[in-house]
Amino acid sequence: MASPGAGPVLVLASSSPRRRDLLAQIGIVPAAVDPADIDETPRKDELPSPHALRLACGKAEVVAARHPGAIVLAADTVVAVGRRILPKTEEEADARRCLELLSGRRHRVFGGVCVITPDGRRLTRTVQTAVLFKRLSDAEIESYIRSREWQGKAGGYAVQGLAALFVRGIVGSHPNIVGLPLFEVAGLLRAAGLDPLAPPPAAGA
Repeated sequence: MASPGAGPVLVLASSSPRRRDLLAQIGIVPAAVDPADIDETPRKDELPSPHALRLACGKAEVVAARHPGAIVLAADTVVAVGRRILPKTEEEADARRCLELLSGRRHRVFGGVCVITPDGRRLTRTVQTAVLFKRLSDAEIESYIRSREWQGKAGGYAVQGLAALFVRGIVGSHPNIVGLPLFEVAGLLRAAGLDPLAPPPAAGA
């Protein structure tokens, strides 16, 4: 497990408990969690992949300014049907529209990741995962709406919850759908000086 004594301090620029859980899965516990509050509105004609990366970099830069000398990790998850970016749903009507649109269709989940190193370098990756939903009945949609799992979720669903019942197939990174593509994140952290598989420092070191 990474610790501040083993190298640079890691700051996670996200309040998402899902991202913290995913990092813990690979033995990474951030020294601090400091979410960035930025405008996440897509720009005119902005495509899903650049949108996800722009937001990740924007969050990382805001938080890096508050934590000089740290490694800062930020990410953003975007669900898209074609060129259309689906919202992070806060209202039932939005969640219902997203589920109706995703029903019986293949869509893509884009994960933008940005790591800012202690010396100010910006390391980035964009990861794409294809997801195929079964055709949803009105009753299934209404049942999922009642679950409230959709609140604040990109595209109106959480694959780590009840929505797993809707997924017929996935091509690509599963943790990317949850909120953090672990393989790519680990590579960026290694490049920044934090290796999840590095042995802990010797006692008294």
